[in-house]
Amino acid sequence: MNRTSWITAASVLALLAAAPAQAQAQAQDASGNVLTLASEQTTTFVRNFNPFGQTSARYTTLDFMYEPLVVFNRLKGNEPHYRLAESFELADDLMSITFVLREGLKWSDGEALTADDVVFTYDYIARFPALDFISVGAQIETVEKVDERTVTFHLKEANALIANTIVGMPIVPEHVWAEIEDPVTFANEEPVGSGPMTEITRFTPQVYEQCANPHYWDADNLDVDCLRMPQLADNPQVLAALADGTLDWATSFIPDIDNTFVAKDPEHHKYWFTPSSLVSFQVSMTTPNENNRKAFTDVNFRRALSMLIDRQTIVDIAGYGYPLVNDDPASLGELYASFANPEVDAEYGQYGQFDLEAGMALLDESGYVDADGDGFRDNPDGTPIAIDIMVPNGWTDWIDAVQIAMESLSEAGLNVKMSTPEAAVWTSGLIAGEYSMTLNALASAANPYFPYIRSFNPNDFGKSRFTAPHWENEELSALLAEYTQIKDPAEAKAVMDQAQMIVAENMPIIPVYNSPSFYEYNTSRFTGWADAENPKYSPVVSNANPARLLQLLDLEPVE
Repeated sequence: MNRTSWITAASVLALLAAAPAQAQAQAQDASGNVLTLASEQTTTFVRNFNPFGQTSARYTTLDFMYEPLVVFNRLKGNEPHYRLAESFELADDLMSITFVLREGLKWSDGEALTADDVVFTYDYIARFPALDFISVGAQIETVEKVDERTVTFHLKEANALIANTIVGMPIVPEHVWAEIEDPVTFANEEPVGSGPMTEITRFTPQVYEQCANPHYWDADNLDVDCLRMPQLADNPQVLAALADGTLDWATSFIPDIDNTFVAKDPEHHKYWFTPSSLVSFQVSMTTPNENNRKAFTDVNFRRALSMLIDRQTIVDIAGYGYPLVNDDPASLGELYASFANPEVDAEYGQYGQFDLEAGMALLDESGYVDADGDGFRDNPDGTPIAIDIMVPNGWTDWIDAVQIAMESLSEAGLNVKMSTPEAAVWTSGLIAGEYSMTLNALASAANPYFPYIRSFNPNDFGKSRFTAPHWENEELSALLAEYTQIKDPAEAKAVMDQAQMIVAENMPIIPVYNSPSFYEYNTSRFTGWADAENPKYSPVVSNANPARLLQLLDLEPVE
């Protein structure tokens, strides 16, 4: 632990020194039914509410502004919470699924929200495939309007899990978007939405306010009038705002949280962490750096990298003990223990264990030695390897994790450095595959099919940061397609067992830990929060968690 203790000290000092003046100035008066939250970290706000945007849209766009058809609750066995839709039914042959919308739905401008808008949205993403950030269009043959409230999706192949994917696509109003010539770059500065919070009443680079939809169908259950988002650049600024009580709801890594946050107001300062997103080191198989690409596409190099990662120290120091180590070469870990194939650990488990000597030996055996005498390992053909590990600026726990990893990677003779661009730049690089190495996170789900399809689906390359390695395997893709067509649990498990073996053998990503779902809240102004005693759904305010909508609707102002 001594070799990394300086990281801990530096991090704590930075966090305690931070003073987000903007947050304090703008959130001091957060009272009554104005909820102040932090769902993203950025140095400035740009007015963009395009629900299809993956890099530039504000994090309060999905769910709060554009309501899903259904929210599936992963904490309750994928239980559906019906939102814009009042029901759905999957055909017996799994070749179609029909959604029925609620009666009397309206857009925030008062226009009716009907089946026409659903059909339009799916025709729209077919016309502009860059908008289809979940590649749902590739699975749909046609979308049929049955009547004003009923839509049937006809599928190209049987798919028992298609409902989970379809509801991930935001529905947009035809009467607005039909007039947009370039929806990919459209900023949607004056949004017309369907969710509870659609009205932008104030917007500056330092703070914006998003208020209640005057035509929201579930207004009787909405007791929050406005959301206030202060500009917070990094984890230290979020901690400072939480500690001084100016934030009601946040998602952020907070070191030593009992002392730095809870102790400031034990009666009202609360948190609830549960195992969630997989955090992994990833390398780009399509990086523009040809020499790095030679190494990254070699499974032995990736296996060696994995063996050089001290996961437990990263968890203990960078994560303050919060995360759960994930050393599963198939990447599933304890979160999906019930799906685990024991053969994975027996055959490939060694590659998930930190073993500096064994990792160095594997590099030696594979020809990665110092060919030119500069002190760094080169490719077997003698070309140099220089790895830039890129993580977003201000994500202090990830920065600490990379610094810890760099110590063992450097000790093994690899030429590594770290860069910390803005989150939007980082995201763009991952989407394009134009990076060297990074940490990346993938949200948890109720079934391992979803992390696998989100990570390794070629249809998502160039659209989603979750496919950042740009690794594909035809056999794996075929197995995942087969998995969605199986009703028998035993048959499904056999297919998932095969899929795990392929991922473990190839190790396209290097699992490190399952991050807790970071969720901090303040009960002094609002009640109704989910917690360990009432785990009704995931209440994390991240834009990767649609269930945050359910949490918003359960909040009530303190009298």
